[in-house]
This record gives sequence, C-alpha cells and structure tokens, in this order.
Amino acid sequence: MTTQPRSASRNRPGNELDAPPRPFEPTAETGLLVALPHPDDESFSSGGTMALCADAGVRVDFLCATYGDMGRRMGRPAFADRESLRDVRVGELRAACDILGSGLRYLGLRDRCVEFEDPNEVALRVRRIIEELRPSTVISFYPGYAVHPDHDSFGHIVVLAVRQMPASERPRLLGVAIEVLDGVLEAIGKPHVASDIRGVGQRKIAALKAHRSQTEVMFAQWEKEDAKLAAGESDPTVNEQLRRWRSRMTESEAYYEMDPDARTLLE
Repeated sequence: MTTQPRSASRNRPGNELDAPPRPFEPTAETGLLVALPHPDDESFSSGGTMALCADAGVRVDFLCATYGDMGRRMGRPAFADRESLRDVRVGELRAACDILGSGLRYLGLRDRCVEFEDPNEVALRVRRIIEELRPSTVISFYPGYAVHPDHDSFGHIVVLAVRQMPASERPRLLGVAIEVLDGVLEAIGKPHVASDIRGVGQRKIAALKAHRSQTEVMFAQWEKEDAKLAAGESDPTVNEQLRRWRSRMTESEAYYEMDPDARTLLE
C-alpha cells in the first residue's frame, strides 16, 4: 500500500530526521498498556517491548478493541471459517499474551467498524481503564500513519483518552507508525524511541506463531524465500525486503512520542 507524503503531523513533537532514537528502558516503567484494535497487533508492533517489560517485573496489559472476527485469513490450510474465527482468535491472543507475559482485556468493538464509533465515548472507556491500571506508558497506533482504518481510528481514540486526563496524571504516549507507507519519514521524521528486542526476539516470533490463523502465510513465505536463498535463486529486492522485515520483527521496535494535546490527522 502506498500513499502520497503528507504534511508534517500536528501530533509530532520536534524530531530531526537525523536524530537517533532514545532507548526504551523497561526498568524505568511502572506499568505498560498496549492499546490496539486487533488480536496480533500487539505481537507485530510491540511484542518484544511487552516481553522486556514483563521480564523486568513491570505489569503489562493489552487492551484489544475488537475480537478480530473480520480478519481475512483463516489459516493455511484453512482451519477456521467466518463463524468460528472469533473463538479461534480469542484463543490465539490468549496464548500470545501468555508468551509475552501480558494481561488481556477487550473493549468489544465491532471489527472493521472502529471508524464508525463515537470517538469521545470510546475514549472515555479507554480513559477509565488507563486510570484503573495507571501505566507509565501507553502504546497505540499513530493516527494517520497506520495503514488500516481501525488502526488509525483506535489510535486517535487513545490520544483522546489521554487528552481527557489531567496533565499531571497522563502516561507517556507512544505511537506505532507503519513504515511501508510512502512519505512517513518525510512527514513525521524518524522514531523518537527504539526498543532493543534482540534478547526476546524469539519470544516475539513465538507469540506471532500463536496467531496461527493470521501468520501461517507469513511464515510460509519466509521459508520459501529462505529456500530460494539457499539455492541461489532469491530475488535481491525481495530478499532485502524480507531482511528488513525480519529485523523489525526480531531486533528493534520503534515508536513516536505523541503529544495528546496536539490535533491528530483525524481531526
């Protein structure tokens, strides 16, 4: 998926393109809440950071907005259908959160329909959960740079939830942007914070594999390209793309610090 470069986001604290990201320090956290719309979003975007915090004795929770029952994939070969997919994905997410050391709760929103919710009403529900859990950091998607309408819409809702809180009680808010979008770096700069996940990279892979209905296709593609590489038949462009993707999956997770008082691209 591609899009035209956007103007610099109003939700961007100053960030020079060549400034190196600051390290994410799990031991500095008193609680981590990852708030994203779908099962598997947590493992793809933040699974390593979640595992690092859990290993440091920090409470970790995942707030999943939907049950992911409108997901496109049913396994390879298919072992789920539209009727069973919700139960399948609930079980997969429970297994992934156990691997990552995370608690789990749902908002129960309708999958692929988050953009049609009243954002302020849902934000109030999210705010109450934040106030209950009192995390020092909340991770969500960066509104406008997250590919999927549910991603953008729920990221915006989480920004509103933190905005509703008194400034003295707000957690740090970190946003995940999807780098495959053209013009992301030009629009919002390089990420502010990076989490070195090399020590827990295989835990993240295990969590991703727990989301079997959604990730079997990806892992099959990895194996296919590995076989081509071993046989000297790999496409250099595809191989480089795969190398970069694997790096993001097993080496580093990057985040943007978001100012909840700044307007998002959805406002």
